[in-house]
Amino acid sequence: MSLPPPTLGVILAGGLSRRMGGNDKALLPLAGRPLVEHAVERLGPQCRRVILNANCDPDLFAQMGLPVVPDSILGHPGPLAGILAALEWSAAHRPDIAWVVSAPADTPFLPGDLVLRLHEGCEESRKPIACAASGSQTHFAVGLWPISLRHDLRHSLVERGMRSIREWLNDHGHAEVSWPVDPIDPFFNINTPEDLSHAESLALQEARQ
Repeated sequence: MSLPPPTLGVILAGGLSRRMGGNDKALLPLAGRPLVEHAVERLGPQCRRVILNANCDPDLFAQMGLPVVPDSILGHPGPLAGILAALEWSAAHRPDIAWVVSAPADTPFLPGDLVLRLHEGCEESRKPIACAASGSQTHFAVGLWPISLRHDLRHSLVERGMRSIREWLNDHGHAEVSWPVDPIDPFFNINTPEDLSHAESLALQEARQ
């Protein structure tokens, strides 16, 4: 596969950030810029368009010039709701795009070949969904999702009360595409102040390479 199919990127910034004191984690500074900017910078060149999934005041992200799409299901049901919001937004606003790739706002080191390799994973495995992995860990919120599954996902969230990405994947099957963790795990995510401090060190390390 030389070029991936047209893909919409969504940065998932809709969580409550409880372990970061309830502050909007996506806007915390890393290397002098908000975390979310790092994720957008990495994912943007790989996609036809990028949107933000966030449930706070959209004006907080106004400087980024990207559509801010809230969950379409109330109650902060988790990343599946953010993925659903992106699938439904794409179907309504970009009917020329059949795929959405998702990544959390707190993953500032996303790989430049994420979209291409996830598409290759779907194609080679003949599975409808692909998720990223590194080391021994699968990163279920970093995934490639077909727009065609949006109705099934809404049903699973609303009618079945499903909240686990892994549980929904079990309904459909998925490919796992792995990246090396050296010199930096591209899916290192920031959940605590200590993680943010470590990310500063990783950003300096990357800048020196």
